[in-house]
Amino acid sequence: MKSQVKHHFGERFKYLTAENAKEAWDLILELEEEGNSVAVIISDWSMPGMNGDEFLRKVHKRFPSIEKVIITGFADEKLVDALAKEIGLITCLKKPWDEMELITAISQAIEH
Repeated sequence: MKSQVKHHFGERFKYLTAENAKEAWDLILELEEEGNSVAVIISDWSMPGMNGDEFLRKVHKRFPSIEKVIITGFADEKLVDALAKEIGLITCLKKPWDEMELITAISQAIEH
C-alpha cells in the first residue's frame, strides 16, 4: 500500500506506517507535538490489540480533523455505515483493494 501511495503522490507527503493501533496512536501524538498535522489515516479493520473501527473512533474524538479510511476483508455493511456516520469516514475499501480506488479515496480525503 505504501509503495502504491508513494508512487502516485511522490514526495508531497510523509508516509508513516504502524504495526498496530498503539504504535499508530503514539506516532500521531508525536507528530502533533512536533507541530506536524496528520492529514489522512488508513486503518485496517482487523488489527492486534484494538480493531480499526475502535482506533478510528479514538482518533476522531481527539483529532476530528484527521480524515479516515478503513480497509477490510469482512466488515458488515451496517457496521461500516454506522462508523461512517459517527466519525465522518471518507470510505471503506474492500480487500484486495484496487490501486485506483485507494488513490481516489486518499485524494478525496486530502481535498476534504
